[in-house]
Amino acid sequence: MSKMDNLRAMREAKYAAAQKRSAEAPARPKAPVAPPVAPPVAQAAPPSAEAEPATGEELCGHRNMGGRTCTRERGHAAKSHRYS
Repeated sequence: MSKMDNLRAMREAKYAAAQKRSAEAPARPKAPVAPPVAPPVAQAAPPSAEAEPATGEELCGHRNMGGRTCTRERGHAAKSHRYS
């Protein structure tokens, strides 16, 4: 037997043992699934004057996965964002 034949035989033996275990295991009753309930929506506080930039322009505000925000103007035509 080659090494690959041995590996294949071991894999098939594991698969057969797993099938046997699952057939012998008692069936668990499925619990009724309740529909998810949305949490109550909290009213957002109005943005403070301190959070706004001093330039008077609104920023894009797009966030990347790292939590950084885009510093381009809102509705920019550029395809990419500039994060800071």
